[in-house]
Amino acid sequence: MPEPVLLPHPVTGAPFVSPVLPGTGWPDDLATPETPVARTAAQVRRLAKGAVGQDGLDARISVCRACPRLVAWREEVALTKRAAFSDQPYWGRPVPTLGPPDAPVLVVGLAPAAHGANRTGRNFTGDRSGDWLYAALHRAGYASQPESWAAGDGLTLDGVRIVAPVRCAPPQNKPTTLEKQTCAPWLDADLARSAPFVRSIMCLGSIGWDATIAGVRHAGWEVPRPKPKFGHGARATLRTPDGREVALVGCYHVSQQNTFTGKLTETMLDEVIASL
Repeated sequence: MPEPVLLPHPVTGAPFVSPVLPGTGWPDDLATPETPVARTAAQVRRLAKGAVGQDGLDARISVCRACPRLVAWREEVALTKRAAFSDQPYWGRPVPTLGPPDAPVLVVGLAPAAHGANRTGRNFTGDRSGDWLYAALHRAGYASQPESWAAGDGLTLDGVRIVAPVRCAPPQNKPTTLEKQTCAPWLDADLARSAPFVRSIMCLGSIGWDATIAGVRHAGWEVPRPKPKFGHGARATLRTPDGREVALVGCYHVSQQNTFTGKLTETMLDEVIASL
């Protein structure tokens, strides 16, 4: 068997194998070799429910192996790499939440990009979608800098938290229904931690919209009926079990397919963020 290839992290210069092993020093990696690993849907449910604190939850998310197709794909991408990043290590693991748990604004995306968050280990980091999102969040005062290119690059979020319904990069950016269902308890656990603080939830695309509605229903929130329909700028009012109102807001995803074609413009994105 060939020796693992060690490549330097683009910020710290520390050497890592691809995929990155937990507890080896990757920036913001909260997992260790002792972190429990979910290998089935039942284990995802148990470990998500039993996680202690946000750090404990994020650590468990980052080592999950419950979806064989997603595990195989994310690790194949991490090993083969894109030519432009052939000199860098790839995270190649599930991507946890980014931002403070008590943030009043929650952004719900789709899944890590194969050569973006799957490479960097941080949501919307290192790809064109992230360039758009973080520039907009910076303009609105939620992000410390307008770009995000690697874990450890200095980016911090204030007042906003970013999650994804699917934590691993899926082939062709299309997770299966079963994969979304298997991953759902991780989102349920994240929503539970946001619930006492959140005032607005911005969903990037219909998958994030549907997953959020399913998640808050699991948690006993009141959701309008019939089910609110996704659309850019669509709004609905959710009600938490303690009676607080939370705005559900739709936004076209910051994918290149939308931003390159003009379906989503900077002005459109800024307007939605300003409404949060």
